[in-house]
Amino acid sequence: MKLRLLFMAMLLSGATFAQDIPARWDELVASDFPKALEKSSKTCILPIGILEKHGPHSPIGTDLIHVREWAARAVKSEYAVVFPDYFYGQINEARQQPGTFALPSKVIYELLEATCDEIARNGFDKIIILNGHGGNPEFLEFFMQSLLNKRHNYAVYLYRPENDADYVTEYKKLHKSPISGDMHAGESETATLLYYRPDLMRMDRASNESGADQKRLSLPNLYTPIWWYSSFPNHYAGEGDKATSDFGKFITDHEIAAFIKALKAVKADTATIKLQNEFYDRVDKLNK
Repeated sequence: MKLRLLFMAMLLSGATFAQDIPARWDELVASDFPKALEKSSKTCILPIGILEKHGPHSPIGTDLIHVREWAARAVKSEYAVVFPDYFYGQINEARQQPGTFALPSKVIYELLEATCDEIARNGFDKIIILNGHGGNPEFLEFFMQSLLNKRHNYAVYLYRPENDADYVTEYKKLHKSPISGDMHAGESETATLLYYRPDLMRMDRASNESGADQKRLSLPNLYTPIWWYSSFPNHYAGEGDKATSDFGKFITDHEIAAFIKALKAVKADTATIKLQNEFYDRVDKLNK
């Protein structure tokens, strides 16, 4: 009763209550956008997944679902605005499989830069790329270095997680299949989705195809773009049937906690943009 009377008194006096605002960009009301910019320290997370086959048992959007959940759970502890689902990455190696969405290299590069530009136009000066797809790192690192080709009024951070020794030790204990072969839709990735979205998994099909390395190409010290297909024509690398939801929770708890640390560091960072501007100024001076 006392709390109710206090509540009514505050309403009558014109007092307002603090209201939580969504973290997802697409769920924000436009009038709350300035509040979101302030609360996030002008920091936006850009989670990048992909659409590709994940063995015979895991959804095509596995990587997208993974980063979506990863970001959503991290911002519950450390607020930042999360850009809506983004699945425009590098996935040419899976074009022979149904459900793959592969755009030309020029398109994915220009689209990512335009997306970052548009995020910045809306007031953000810090963009964290959270990648969930194993075929993206080389593309993303090239993209990052190419940002220095012209002046930008924002900084982009590519999150690259590293596992601590204690985690690695426990991971090895819990892992059931050969770790060296656990790469795509295998035990770890399957476990993560079993924890996040068990309703989408078809575990009875996990052993319907081989996820073993076929070793059809041997070219020491040489790289060829067909290397992945030569080894894993089923676009499946590992033993997804060995996965458990408990193992998935162990993995995701660690990766969420680690990303929160990085997110806090980005929000507190004042040096990167300053150094970028110094760099651009020196380039401009040299070119005069």
